[in-house]
Amino acid sequence: MTLAADRPTPTSEQTRAWPGLEVVPSGPRTAVSAAVARRLFRHAVRRLPVSVSIDGELLGTGGPTMAVRRPDEFFARLGRDGLIGFGEAYLTGAWEAEDLTAFLTVLAADVADLIPRPLQRLRGAVQHRMPRAHRTTKDHTRDLIAHHYDLSNDLFRLFLDETLSYSSALFDTTLFDPAIDLATAQRRKIDRLLDVTGVGGGTRVLEIGTGWGELAIRAAARGAMVRSITLSSEQQALARERIAAAGHADRVQVDLCDYRDAAGEYDVVVSVEMIEAVGLEFWPTYFSTIDALLAPGGRAGIQAILMPHDRMLATRGSFTWINKYIFPGGFLPSAQAIDEITAKHTTLRVTDRLAFGLDYAETLRRWDETFLARAAEVRGLGFDETFLRMWHFYLCYSRAGFASRYLDVQQLLLTREA
Repeated sequence: MTLAADRPTPTSEQTRAWPGLEVVPSGPRTAVSAAVARRLFRHAVRRLPVSVSIDGELLGTGGPTMAVRRPDEFFARLGRDGLIGFGEAYLTGAWEAEDLTAFLTVLAADVADLIPRPLQRLRGAVQHRMPRAHRTTKDHTRDLIAHHYDLSNDLFRLFLDETLSYSSALFDTTLFDPAIDLATAQRRKIDRLLDVTGVGGGTRVLEIGTGWGELAIRAAARGAMVRSITLSSEQQALARERIAAAGHADRVQVDLCDYRDAAGEYDVVVSVEMIEAVGLEFWPTYFSTIDALLAPGGRAGIQAILMPHDRMLATRGSFTWINKYIFPGGFLPSAQAIDEITAKHTTLRVTDRLAFGLDYAETLRRWDETFLARAAEVRGLGFDETFLRMWHFYLCYSRAGFASRYLDVQQLLLTREA
């Protein structure tokens, strides 16, 4: 599924709000890097199960299609800015894919070897580094979170299900029966996390990362007392509204609060797909804070997107397309990193885990299909064509990571050693 397959070169008026897109990189340095990128790209795709049309030639062994419509621009962006440039070239229409997810899934499955191994030692000299403004310190984090989560509650309402859950659902089957609606699968995900952490009547719960309130609502319905903290003012407002409408305002408080400032003692701490925004340097602080907040015998339930440990080490400190356009400051941990950090900095240990990465691929498929079907309504909210392409690319890029099994999502139970 594509957006505007015959999209012309964008005008300056169309791209003015998108720094990095209005001007195609040029100059001697770009000429050299573009020539290198052209050779590496052609070498990579020749052996992959894809069909890439470029310069009047068809490359690949056959499979999902990609059409490079403006090769000079494509390689200029790819050469100067690597994967950031690759994504930006899609935003401008320099390349298209009939099935974007399928094409990106092939690349994700081979990501460790797209660049020849000997050249990977040069990664540090050419990759972009995370800007200091993207460090997830207390001074920066509120603005970084707002960049994404304060876009518009109405935007998220357009493509999320009725629970407004913006994390992986749990379908409890590998068949992904279309008869199982997304809201049911989202509630199953929440209920499993509440079950494994033992949330019930009288449980004191701290939720780090409110979302739009569904977990807090379901915990309160069990009789728990919930404090939920967020850094998104948009989410706080709507979560409070939804919690009140569900009749649980007396059991749930939603505060604007950095997790590092949380205080009190709780029987359970839950955090769903929030660790991805914490930042590598603050992972010890995140887990130490949870450890300090838990009462004796307390439990923590974490849902986390994970990447392979070797890729985490290879890419730490890098600045990616996702960082620039979607989640500034974000970085994914590995399962090994979580085990090592909790062992070194806390009394907590992972004692139960459920992996369901393919469920995330299905969740993202449904989000993307709904988003595309409601594109006219997205435009009605004031978002332009570049935003539509950006969001579609983001959802497909993410889905490809899970479909290829490069990424995983897990629910982790952390308890103290006896």
